[in-house]
Formats: sequence, C-alpha cells, structure tokens
Amino acid sequence: MVRWWSVRLWGAHLLALVCVAFAAGMGVWQYDAWQERRAAEQMDLTEASPVPITDVLGPDDPFPTAGLGRPVEVRGTFLDAGTVLVSGRDGADGEDGRWLVTPLSVGATDQPAVPVVRGWVPADTTIDDVPPPPSGEIELVGWLQPTEAAEDGDTDPEQGVIPHLRVADLVQLLDGQDLYGAYVVAREPLAADAAAGVDAATLDQLPPASRFTGLRNILYAIEWWVFAAFAVFLWWRHVRDTTAAPLPGEPADVDDPEGVSPSTA
Repeated sequence: MVRWWSVRLWGAHLLALVCVAFAAGMGVWQYDAWQERRAAEQMDLTEASPVPITDVLGPDDPFPTAGLGRPVEVRGTFLDAGTVLVSGRDGADGEDGRWLVTPLSVGATDQPAVPVVRGWVPADTTIDDVPPPPSGEIELVGWLQPTEAAEDGDTDPEQGVIPHLRVADLVQLLDGQDLYGAYVVAREPLAADAAAGVDAATLDQLPPASRFTGLRNILYAIEWWVFAAFAVFLWWRHVRDTTAAPLPGEPADVDDPEGVSPSTA
C-alpha cells in the first residue's frame, strides 16, 4: 500500500504546496491593496480643499456621511457664552488633556452657531484658566465631525467641563441659540489662542471609506483564497485515493517500491 510519504507522491505534495502558497500570497496581496485604497480615500478626504460649511451641512440637517472629516471653512463671531472644556482628550504626544470649545455663529451673531474646538490644553486646566475667545469676525478652517453620543449626559455642565462634545450639553449653556448638529476641529489654533499656550487639537476620527471602495480587490482576495482551498482539497483527494488500501482480491500497486505484493501459492 502506498503511504503519503511515498516517493511517488512527492510531486503531488510539491505541486500542492506551490499552488497553495501562490494563491494564498496573491490573496494577501489583494487584501493589502484593498486596505491601502480605503486608507487612501480616508486621508484624501481630510486633505481635500475646504468648502464653506453651509455647502455641506445646514443648521437643522442630519449629519451627512460624506461630511465626516471633511475640511470646511467657517466665518462668523465667537459667542460670549458657551465656552467649555471637554475632558479625556489626548494631545499630540499622548498626554491627557482637554479640548477648548467655543460656539461660533455662522454669519451674524444671531445666526445658528457651530461648536469649534479651538485647541488642546493640559488636563489640569480649568475653565477660569483658558483665554477668552477672539473678538470680531473670525475665519477658520477645520475638520467637520458629528456630535458625540454618550449614554450618560453631563450632570453639571455649568462647571465648564463636560465628558463628551454633545450639542445637547452646550444648548444648556446658551440662551435660545440654535446650534448645528456637528462640531469643527480647527486645524490650528488662532493667533490669540496660540499666544496663550493653546495647542492644536488632534483629529479624533477619520472619515470611513465607502463600502464599495476597493471592492474588486477584496473580491479578488477571496477568489484567490478559494483557489488555495480548492488546491488543498484536490491534494487531499489525490493522496487519499492513492494511499487507500486495495480491496480484497485486488493486487497491490507493483510499480510502487513500497507496495505490498500479493503472495503466490
């Protein structure tokens, strides 16, 4: 009976190994290409040319999926009220800190406002330590982000420190001011904030790539892995059939040096 390590099966073993390695490698290559294309689309959006925020989102509009992380231009005036610190925000070097946030009216002061992350400050900074928002009309560029969700709301927003950047928490600090359902992370602090020691905030999220981005690559990867599995199946069937014991009355394979020749009377 032929054994699986028999010399006559070495060619099948080698062929199966080459086919599986090649197909698996091609699948990994296509999978990596899929990931790279999705990552590139994410980065491309954050590096896109800024557009006015009103072209992407209205005051009462739901947050658009295509707007996540998109650079937007905002022109308006910072409100006197509503400045808060958002706790639990890592700095550029990973140290714990807080975001400095102030609503900015989009247009005139009585127009709806969008919360703007002016920058990052150390964790021991209190609301009394932060610089006041710059006065007059301001124009800045930042990344658009959706309002954050939280299971528990801030229990004491009047203290000026909140755990999540939620529009619902900021509304409590304003007297009837309408707010956008989103916020903007400024690319860099304004000159007055930078002079006061406010650092640039880091972008929390990257925009998710479209589900169809790189679809062909991931399908090719799956196809190659199916080929690899099929090659394993064919190898297994061939080895199984070749090494199967002969049926009673059947002569052993005399061509195999390890075969067992039937005894003669």
